[in-house]
Amino acid sequence: MDSKSSDTVMEPREADRLPSSASSAVKIVIVGGFGVGKTTLVRSVSEIRPLTTEETMTRASTGIDDLAGVEHKSATTVAMDFGRISLNEELVLYLFGTPGQQRFWFLWNGLFEGALGAVVLVDTRRLEVSFDVIGRLEEAGVPFVIAVNAFPDAANYPTEELRSALDLPTSVPIVVCDARRRESSRDVLISLMHHLRDNTLTSGTELTAESG
Repeated sequence: MDSKSSDTVMEPREADRLPSSASSAVKIVIVGGFGVGKTTLVRSVSEIRPLTTEETMTRASTGIDDLAGVEHKSATTVAMDFGRISLNEELVLYLFGTPGQQRFWFLWNGLFEGALGAVVLVDTRRLEVSFDVIGRLEEAGVPFVIAVNAFPDAANYPTEELRSALDLPTSVPIVVCDARRRESSRDVLISLMHHLRDNTLTSGTELTAESG
């Protein structure tokens, strides 16, 4: 490969550059149990090439990771996923997807630091994998919305039935999404920002973000 080709490969894409109009940046974490679609959501909605830390699953995880309901999953996030989306000309969201297996949860504390809010992805076929995730967010005091990832073979449940099953207060929004679709994933993030705004209006505090 000649030097010209090498330079071209190393040159960042124009789409990866932070818009010059951006004045505020907000850190958002995407959390959920193993195999609920966190990496898929970050990939689908990110306007830059997402950074992922997926590794092929091996026999070493047998008996450690619970594959019930996701037996065909062949790769897993071992550190984090990272992406970026501009909701408007001024506001940029930095997205951090967390690993789902409990053996990697020690990484969560660092990912939660500085986060303004969170999206909890839920699979209605395996609601139980979301209980501990929601509990950790509540303990950390991180506001969140629930995003029900509409898997093709998953049953549809009324919102209030899901709220009761997850033991959530009425103040926590529940939205349905398809994590594979950019528009649907973007709507989830907008719902979270509306929720954060409503929280600040209720508490009388200001919604703070890092200035660009």
